[in-house]
Amino acid sequence: MRFAGNAVTVKDVLERESKWAVDRDFTLPRLDDLVTNSRIEELPVELTSIYFDTAERDLLAHDLTLRRREGDDESGWQLKIPHSGGRVEVTARLSDELPHELTEIVNGAALGRPLNAVARVHTLRRRHRILGSGGELIVEIDDDTVDSTAADRPAELLAWREIEIELGPHTDEVPTILRDRLAEAGARESSHPSKLSHVLAERFGPAGARSRAERALHEYMTTQIDLIFVGDIGLRRGEEPIHDTRVATRRLRSTLRVFGKLMDHSAVGEIDNELKWYAALLGDIRDCHVQRRRLDDELNALPPELVLGPVAARIDATLLARQLPSRNALAEAMNSPRYLRLLATLQTWKSRPPFERRIRRRQLVKRAQRAADKADRRLATALRNHRHESMHRARKAAKRARYAAELHKPVRKPARARSNIKYYKKIQRLLGDYNDSVVSTEFLWRTATAAGTAGDENGFTYGLLYANEAHAGEAAGQRVAEVVAGE
Repeated sequence: MRFAGNAVTVKDVLERESKWAVDRDFTLPRLDDLVTNSRIEELPVELTSIYFDTAERDLLAHDLTLRRREGDDESGWQLKIPHSGGRVEVTARLSDELPHELTEIVNGAALGRPLNAVARVHTLRRRHRILGSGGELIVEIDDDTVDSTAADRPAELLAWREIEIELGPHTDEVPTILRDRLAEAGARESSHPSKLSHVLAERFGPAGARSRAERALHEYMTTQIDLIFVGDIGLRRGEEPIHDTRVATRRLRSTLRVFGKLMDHSAVGEIDNELKWYAALLGDIRDCHVQRRRLDDELNALPPELVLGPVAARIDATLLARQLPSRNALAEAMNSPRYLRLLATLQTWKSRPPFERRIRRRQLVKRAQRAADKADRRLATALRNHRHESMHRARKAAKRARYAAELHKPVRKPARARSNIKYYKKIQRLLGDYNDSVVSTEFLWRTATAAGTAGDENGFTYGLLYANEAHAGEAAGQRVAEVVAGE
């Protein structure tokens, strides 16, 4: 399918809207008195949208919609991405083909599969814009009469009517009076988050599990998988969701390590290795972020007269020289068949988790307790020998114990689960501080060595930073011992 158009210009808009299902004979209630000193602009609008997705509906599975729209005032390509405050609408001007800038954003969610037209939606809209005294948009109420066809069912026409409410940039929520009047007139909040979901009438998400334990395990896994896909979208948009994506990857991998024997071992083992690979790619970048922020703070805390030479510039340049290749490696990996196969498996697990047999509550509790016992043993060893390797192993074990407690919280006494989560989270944080100090001292020693060969630099400030980091590591280790002794 080809369309005439012009060059692509991408821009982002935060959209906050809700949809209301109404009958054909619905009468829109009074709107002119919703806001004091407001006025209403009414405008008829006609819109035709062609929606694109994979044959497997991969975008819709993540509540992503990609469409080409032609209309009185909204012509262009539009990609809608879920956001905590609503949806981010990424738009581009009409072009002859699907804009590369938009298809690249969804390449991971689409699992590298081709995008084709899946539905056509025609809308006759009666737009009502409620404007404040200064002309600012407070809320827009759209009365939409819709007819549509799915690409795989071209002879079937689906028609309905709906009310769409979009908030202005400074409006926090739908005015209560408007919500009440819509309900009184017979409107009800729609079960369809988008017109496309209405057309295709499909539902995605975790399949029903047979036990509370299976639900707890599957829901925890699904949450991490969703966050990995959210991170994929963010990274492709040029954002920095490195930390959250890495944490989700680690949580999922930890789940496979602790509870993997309750699942299909052949499937879990392979994905565990792939998650480790992906987490390492993210970790290389994350470590640079942490070191830059940490050392910047320490440099800023030093008296200016103790900062001798271009210390900040050398630290930034050294970390940047490490970060850029890591960023390039991540970008290359995210378009590789290996990475797309990983995402495809995770997508499958959302509806068909790799459970071989019935999973019971006591099995989750038992394995979570084993993770806690292992963390305690490794922590005791680390506090005895004070070796960096032992502290690192204890930190990883504490994370697994914390994540296991998070997962099985719905099937265990909440107070006990919360206590374990709080305890191991504190241990993890303190051991993380210790590990950061170890990494920083090693980095500072190497950087000071390089600075010592430059004519305009010396190692004095690096020595101060090294000593501060070493002291911070000792303090973190001591704090860990105090927390353990207090239990």
